[in-house]
Amino acid sequence: MPEANQIGYSFKELATLMIRDRDIHEGYWGVFARFGITATNFGASEADIKPSAIVPIVELGLQKFEELNNLSVDAAKVNPPSSPSSSKRPAKGR
Repeated sequence: MPEANQIGYSFKELATLMIRDRDIHEGYWGVFARFGITATNFGASEADIKPSAIVPIVELGLQKFEELNNLSVDAAKVNPPSSPSSSKRPAKGR
């Protein structure tokens, strides 16, 4: 099998991975992205410089949602508690 150069994840897959990483067991959680913006002059050559914007992704994370959508999953379904006492543990912090 050839070696993979890229592995993609859906928003729901990312949310599930992050929920399991933070040991969250309840609520609707989904992916968020925080963007930055920077302006510069850029062009293919000195004669073609134009004002331009650079928009980097500064942070990816989890956000609590009121309802399920294409970005969110139900933590109780994707990461059920393994025992009754584990649902009382606080989620891991940042």
